[in-house]
Amino acid sequence: MRWDHLTERPAPAGDAALFAASAVTTRTFDTPEFRGITFHEVRARSILNRVPGASRMPFEWTVNPYRGCTHACVYCFARKTHGYLDLDTGLDFDSQIVVKVNAPELLRRQLASRQWQGAHVAMGTNVDCYQRAEGRYRLMPGIIEALRDRANPFSILTKGTLVLRDLDLLVQASEVTEVGISVSVGFVDTALWRTVEPGTPSPQRRLDVVRTLTDHGIGCGVLMAPVIPFLGDEPEQLRATVAAIAAAGATSVTPLVLHLRPGAREWFMEWLARHHPRLVPRYERLYAAGAYAPTWYQRRITRYVHELAAEFGIGPADRAAPRRIRRPAPEPDALPDGRPEHEPTQLTLL
Repeated sequence: MRWDHLTERPAPAGDAALFAASAVTTRTFDTPEFRGITFHEVRARSILNRVPGASRMPFEWTVNPYRGCTHACVYCFARKTHGYLDLDTGLDFDSQIVVKVNAPELLRRQLASRQWQGAHVAMGTNVDCYQRAEGRYRLMPGIIEALRDRANPFSILTKGTLVLRDLDLLVQASEVTEVGISVSVGFVDTALWRTVEPGTPSPQRRLDVVRTLTDHGIGCGVLMAPVIPFLGDEPEQLRATVAAIAAAGATSVTPLVLHLRPGAREWFMEWLARHHPRLVPRYERLYAAGAYAPTWYQRRITRYVHELAAEFGIGPADRAAPRRIRRPAPEPDALPDGRPEHEPTQLTLL
């Protein structure tokens, strides 16, 4: 396994050196929730990661205390990053978890540096910082405390209900700086959830998190992601999801259509061939141009969700009034008249 990719510092050209064996501690636990999972505890050299300049993300810095994720979402775009460690992007991503055990102390030191200007820090944008491992390693309380003590703005995106364990810290931080929390709920279909997100709390439990945060004065938006073509994009499915999000008191809802980057694409398509073989040709056509669904499809989903959000009294921040559409959506397999566009139009957080 290559460990030099765990930090920002690039390895010298042609250098495939590993961390010394003493720098990595490998553990397994027999408790039911961690059975079959291996944890690699490392001491990272840097924890504040600069987002590449070419990225379309609305933030410049991230903190990722973990690599790999026991949520085991079959579509997770971060799967490719496990390949950098000579691990596979399928089962290894779900079961070989890298834990940066010194993340809180390292972040506190970096935030105190004279070079640090107090920029917004985003968490949960690669893998979930509130996955099951966090219940054992408890890295997030120290991370939130470090950000709170410097009054440094931050945001968290999660599918995990464990975020409520740190509710008091989040309230404290929100009193001195800007704190943004978003919960990812792409659908409320229980059968779909069990097959594509087997390691996550149920959608209803995640919506309970939204409700609890809102009740404690922390506005919480929902990233409706991913909207999965042919499996979760029927009008009645979208309506049920937006209605549940509204009932939970979400401050906003932002839909994102499934995208399939290398690493995730192969794993997802293998899963699709096992569970829904009839859909494989349709996916091959829809994603023929690359990782993103065609622009016409993304826009259709976004407009319909925004219309539903307006109907239920919620909507994404700073959203211009969408063009209202009442006609039935075309079959996903059928292209609209004229040449379809393929360039992505969405931000990609999941």
